[in-house]
Amino acid sequence: MTTTTPPAANAEIRALLSALEAQRRHVLGILDGLSPEALRRPALPSGWSCLGLVRHLALDVERFWFQAVLAGDAAVIASLDDIDDAWQVDPAMPHTEVLDRYRAEADRADAAVAAADPGTPLAWWPHHLFGDPHLHTVRDVLLHVITETACHAGHLDAARELADGRRWLVLT
Repeated sequence: MTTTTPPAANAEIRALLSALEAQRRHVLGILDGLSPEALRRPALPSGWSCLGLVRHLALDVERFWFQAVLAGDAAVIASLDDIDDAWQVDPAMPHTEVLDRYRAEADRADAAVAAADPGTPLAWWPHHLFGDPHLHTVRDVLLHVITETACHAGHLDAARELADGRRWLVLT
């Protein structure tokens, strides 16, 4: 999400990262201007908050799929069980810390993917969570994360409209 990551060498990877970056901008953009209290307020009866959803995207999506599954980072894999529920944000944790973590995880993901070939096999698969692999390559993971991020951006659209009437890309 910054320009410090070297550009991807492969045109397909560049296109996929561009699509993912657009969804990441949407996630952060729809939240722009919400107060810290509004970011923490439950959006639905299930109790998730906008901030909790962003923390989920940082840890369960960006970190999990790119650092653990794609790169096979042993330290990240070993730490996966340390997070009970990424959707829950400790009240003492500043909202800026959650948003900054999302940006940092996205930057690390981009760096991990930039040099990859789309057909590169994954380094690790979480059999204990998903059974047999249903994703097999860098391309598959990128498409999965684009889809999940877009889906959650839509959730945030609805939550923001319910919070104060603001809609993404519509002047209100």
